[in-house]
Amino acid sequence: MKIQVGKGMDEYLAKLGNLEINAPEMCEKAVFDGAKIVADQIKANIKEIPVQDKFEKYATGIKTIQKEGLIRSFGIAKCRNDNGYINVKAGFDGYNALKTKKYPSGQPNAMIARTVEAGNSHTKKHPFVAPAVRATKEKAEMAMQMTIDQEINKIMN
Repeated sequence: MKIQVGKGMDEYLAKLGNLEINAPEMCEKAVFDGAKIVADQIKANIKEIPVQDKFEKYATGIKTIQKEGLIRSFGIAKCRNDNGYINVKAGFDGYNALKTKKYPSGQPNAMIARTVEAGNSHTKKHPFVAPAVRATKEKAEMAMQMTIDQEINKIMN
C-alpha cells in the first residue's frame, strides 16, 4: 500500500522546520517581554523608596541623589543563550552623583541597591526587588506565553 503525501503536508513540514529554526529568537523575545514587566515594577518600587536627606545615625531612607542614581541606572541586559537556557539580567550600572572620600567617582549604584534591599547595621531595609518579582510573576509568565503564541501564529499562518 502506498500513501501519497500532498502539497499541504509539505507546507506543514516546512512551517514546522521554520519553528525549529526560529525557536531561540522566539524564546529570547518572550523572556525579554517577561523581564520588561518585572523591570517596570522594580522601577516603580524604586520610586517608592523613602528619602531621608538629612543625616541621622540610623537611616530610614536614602538620599534623593542616591534614589535618582538607582532610577537612572536600572536596566535590562541583552538576552544570552547559555547551552539552551535563555537568560536575561536586570540590574544597576555605574555610579550615582554622591561623591565621598571612599567613592570619589560616586557610589556604586549596585551597592546602594543591595543596601536598600537588605539593609545593614545603620540603614533600615526597604525591599523593592523581591516584592516586584513576586507581584509580577504570573503577569510576566502570561506575557511570555502570549509572545510565544504570537510568534508561532506568525510562522504557522
